[in-house]
Amino acid sequence: MFFPFSDDNPHTTTPFVNYGLIVACVLVFLWEVSTGAQGQQGITYVFGLIPARLFGGAAPEPGLPEVAPWLTIFTSMFLHGGWMHLIGNMLYLWIFGDNIEHSLGHARYLAFYLLCGIAAAFAQSISAPASGIPMVGASGAISGVLGAYLVLHPKANIRVFVFMIFITTINLPAFIVLGGWFAMQLLSSAQAGAGEAGVAFLAHIGGFVAGAVLVFFFRRREVPVFQPAHSRAFAVERRPYRRGSVPDTGGSNTDGNVRRGPWS
Repeated sequence: MFFPFSDDNPHTTTPFVNYGLIVACVLVFLWEVSTGAQGQQGITYVFGLIPARLFGGAAPEPGLPEVAPWLTIFTSMFLHGGWMHLIGNMLYLWIFGDNIEHSLGHARYLAFYLLCGIAAAFAQSISAPASGIPMVGASGAISGVLGAYLVLHPKANIRVFVFMIFITTINLPAFIVLGGWFAMQLLSSAQAGAGEAGVAFLAHIGGFVAGAVLVFFFRRREVPVFQPAHSRAFAVERRPYRRGSVPDTGGSNTDGNVRRGPWS
């Protein structure tokens, strides 16, 4: 079992837009939770993207406010179905979004993000145009960010935690992490039925492909594609996973001697 937590890519600009998107998603989710289970369900049906409504085949839910179906393409990007849904999406946006904003510029990054979200929404909706199940989440737009990252930084190293007997930190090239993620979306999409409740795999695929294509048009002229790595791939750092143990704050000096920590 492993999950990514950072990358090795430096950037010199403050990713204001990326921070703003994360804050907006968190605040919207806190508002959702504050309304209770019934209120949260109502918000999902009002502001979530429902393909049957988008294509004009279904009326709004009785007793709920009506929002223009085209507007739900955008509002649905800021809604999430639970804490894990939110945390997973925001983690990926935090890791990969800052570098894409640096490569595109603030305004272009926002436009790029929204366009990827639109592409993802239509990819999922067209596959099941009569579906009355609401689609929510930033996953489609974030998938576009992942697609752009794979094009710009395929050899960048993604630091991931691997949980086995040891907690291991390993550097994996982006083409392995993101390529593997995309392959899983394709496999899961082939196994899932169109229009069924669950993860919108086709939205992930559509957003990813859109991001990989659009980045060629949105990146700044001086930003190259297929950039090299900034650290050594497959570097491993092992940390013993022992309950109740105190971590050693020491390490190895340049001469190979072990530097003792205060608990040694």
